[in-house]
Amino acid sequence: MRSFRKAWLVPLLAALTVAAPLPATAAERGGDAGSIVITEQASRRILVLPADQNAWNAREFTWSWAPSAANGLGDLASAWTNPDEAKLTERDGQRYLMTTASGGLAAVVPYPQGTGAYWAADVGAPSNPHSIELLPDGNVAVAASTGGWLRVYTASQGPRSTHYAEYPLVGGHGAVWDDRAEVLWALGTHELVALRVGGTPAEPVLTPERVHPLPSRGGHDLQPVPGEPGQLWVTTESEVLRFDKHTGRFSKHYRGARAISEDHVKSVTTNPETGQVLTVSPQEGHLCTWCSDTVDLDLPHGELTLHGAWIYKARWWND
Repeated sequence: MRSFRKAWLVPLLAALTVAAPLPATAAERGGDAGSIVITEQASRRILVLPADQNAWNAREFTWSWAPSAANGLGDLASAWTNPDEAKLTERDGQRYLMTTASGGLAAVVPYPQGTGAYWAADVGAPSNPHSIELLPDGNVAVAASTGGWLRVYTASQGPRSTHYAEYPLVGGHGAVWDDRAEVLWALGTHELVALRVGGTPAEPVLTPERVHPLPSRGGHDLQPVPGEPGQLWVTTESEVLRFDKHTGRFSKHYRGARAISEDHVKSVTTNPETGQVLTVSPQEGHLCTWCSDTVDLDLPHGELTLHGAWIYKARWWND
């Protein structure tokens, strides 16, 4: 259920989002629901499961991962506390889980093999890493909230390389590579920054190219909008926004905004196949004050509940 909005308001507000009808999304037409990845902090696992309530009731996980001696990452397992990011990417025909944990671990793990790592490091629990991105040159960007930085680690130089270039970023929470503009977008407490990654893979150099102050404080999640390369999702402590890369403007004038935009949204993604939007917000009364056992869906509206779970982020997992 919605954490900070009465449930009866959701369909009413969703209906008021646009003045004129828009084409139905594939999800609204009954398209394939797809799969969802969650960062489940109670069991300290990354879990993938179908976007179907029966599967969630039966706890039918199609994939799970956590660092261990068995998968070759036992030496980093102590840094795996409060997993807080999970994204899917591909490089040279191999898919990877990109993940971070507040305990300090940042890793790019082969999927679905789950063994070893393209790159993995303990970047320090005091830094509180919150997001990660694999760059075209083979290096890895990591954003850390408490550390207040965005770093590019030289993963191209080895799977345990800890050399990095750093850009100071208060409350670093998000990192997204932009293929078209060839810049790294980074989200902090007060701003969204486009960073040019120069130098060499062995000695990267980060230069801010554009800095956009946020319209509200507390930048938290940053994600591309599938099918709209000029748009980014941005969440703050008080709203969910779209950012237009060309105009540099933030907006809440998008389809479903009245239902989607809430306080404290921890993650937001759009299903590239169906257009359905997935968000997670803290649940009132949950033992983990920043977690929920429920993810919210919009366009069309719905929800999925994994009873007893401590979900921090959830994303569409388009395998």
